[in-house]
Amino acid sequence: MVKNNRKAVFKPYSQDQQFLLPKNIDDFIGPGHIARLVSAIIDRMEIRFVIDTYKGGGTSSYDPRMMLKTWILGFINRVL
Repeated sequence: MVKNNRKAVFKPYSQDQQFLLPKNIDDFIGPGHIARLVSAIIDRMEIRFVIDTYKGGGTSSYDPRMMLKTWILGFINRVL
């Protein structure tokens, strides 16, 4: 069996980065918003088992933590 030695590469992801619109994420997400709690919990989770499933090679992928946060917030807000 040939082992794939390529490492998974994820797109850069920073919640503190400044955007053109919105200029800052804090403009839309207040200090007591559920998104901050979800983000803090997921940032502390061990998700190595998920990251290890990425084969690597090809184009970069979205960060699994960002995708998990998006999915959970969509579930909380009943976004279908």
